[in-house]
Amino acid sequence: MDGDRRLRPGAGRREGGFEPKGRQVEPSAVAEIEGLLGVGPGRRDLLIEYLHVLQDTHGHLSARHLAALAEWMKLALTEVYEVATFYAHFDVVLEGETPPPRRTVRVCDGISCMLGGAESLLSELRECLEPDVRVLPAPCIGRCERAPAVFVGKNAVDHAGVASVAAAVAEGRFAAEIPDYRGLEEYRAGGGYELLSPDGLLRGLSAETVIERLDSSGLKGLGGAGFRTAQKWRLVRQQPGPRYVAVNADEGEPGTFKDRHYLESDPHRFLEGMLIAAWAVEAHSLYIYLRDEYPAVRVILERELGELDRVGLIPAGTRIELRRGAGAYICGEETAMLESIEGKRGYPRHKPPFPTQVGLFGQPTLIHNVETLYWVRAVLEHGPEWLSNRGRNGRQGLRTFSVSGRVARPGVKLADAGITVRELIEEHCGGMLPGHEFKGYLPGGASGGILPASMGNLPLDFGTLEAHGCFIGSAAVIVLSDQDDTRMVARELMRFFADESCGQCTPCRCGTEKALELMRAGTWDESLLTELSGTMRDASICGLGQAAANPLLCSMRYFPEDRP
Repeated sequence: MDGDRRLRPGAGRREGGFEPKGRQVEPSAVAEIEGLLGVGPGRRDLLIEYLHVLQDTHGHLSARHLAALAEWMKLALTEVYEVATFYAHFDVVLEGETPPPRRTVRVCDGISCMLGGAESLLSELRECLEPDVRVLPAPCIGRCERAPAVFVGKNAVDHAGVASVAAAVAEGRFAAEIPDYRGLEEYRAGGGYELLSPDGLLRGLSAETVIERLDSSGLKGLGGAGFRTAQKWRLVRQQPGPRYVAVNADEGEPGTFKDRHYLESDPHRFLEGMLIAAWAVEAHSLYIYLRDEYPAVRVILERELGELDRVGLIPAGTRIELRRGAGAYICGEETAMLESIEGKRGYPRHKPPFPTQVGLFGQPTLIHNVETLYWVRAVLEHGPEWLSNRGRNGRQGLRTFSVSGRVARPGVKLADAGITVRELIEEHCGGMLPGHEFKGYLPGGASGGILPASMGNLPLDFGTLEAHGCFIGSAAVIVLSDQDDTRMVARELMRFFADESCGQCTPCRCGTEKALELMRAGTWDESLLTELSGTMRDASICGLGQAAANPLLCSMRYFPEDRP
């Protein structure tokens, strides 16, 4: 071969000469990446954080920036591209495509907002707002008690109407509004962070004694699974270090908003519980994975973590990282969350091994949701009986219910474990909305099934609803009335699951899509839907596919009057 035209490995032939195959990285794009992110290569686990910086800066992710980011991180472009296209909040724009408008309005179409008129609101906003404003439907954004809810940029508009949304757009109110909350000074004035102080209660106790007190209280994981908190701490402590703590604040189950409430009102009670848990399992690296739909909470946590560091309340050698989700319901599954923290697509892992053995970065990891850690301080301060003596109808403990739907006063309701939905509606929610008669309820959000009013006296707790094809999960109670069609509700929930399936396993990826197609028919093929539901339940990798058919099966079983 001519020495002046040597063909390097991987080069491609073009008219007039030779150059490497594939997308060429523009030096100017690399310079822009370095201007935003600094001198590379960047950390592999921060890939999603870097993509957020690009999305926030430019309003989208261009092909040239993705190629430059891959070069800067020393990754294959496919590794960057597969992550960028997995998450709903990243807008990937390829060559020749038109970038989306910078101004975006997202209308929640979760089931609570649908009951509140989100469908017509979405249609009206698309007609009345200017063409340079993008109006999109959005899965549940965790503001179900304020339905219908809308995001204008990062600014939440509650009980939204066309006028209030249009005013927010016209006035340029796109930034998150920070609610009033209990800051560090006020929290410490009430005894906050004294447990871990040099002369505090925990300094005189062994970790096992502390764990035993939690065990006696009966505190369970309140994110949905109900696993005993003390047992999880023991399992992690049994493993060789280094150990990690990962907090699941990706509260994506439709109907659930309790974690947002606690983080927006009293964030330090959660943070102190997290530090106590890290002390007990001897973990020095802590990660908080926060859903991207909570921009105000992100501002609060960034601010208050900075305050903790400033006054020296973060133990020496302890590192806390706040990670930002990107619009993927599946990342509420604990192992999918770990994958996302590591900068990857949120694909659930096969178990075993369990995260307590092989978790974040391959190390033993203690995973909790926000509410579980929120109650740790109270249990240790007041003693196990403070929690174990609560409860009704033969159950034990407290539950935080996220109540939405057809009730007069929706919201976060702290009540005894074992309360019935009828008691919850009458004692905490002011009864049903005027003109609505209680028909049924979702006891555990989108995946917890649907029960009829005739079963409204069942205790709401872990283990009380499974025999009826339901579960309490994260205690997201959505109340339905005689004006609601459960088949519509089940269909909308299946649409949500089909859209949010990560696509890793065939039973869930294809099963949810096929079920939705069958449910859109005028008359349901109940035999085929039942068979398909069983396949999804038995063969899916994670809880999304395993539980997606619960509302469908309950609608067919308990609400024959809704058949067409």
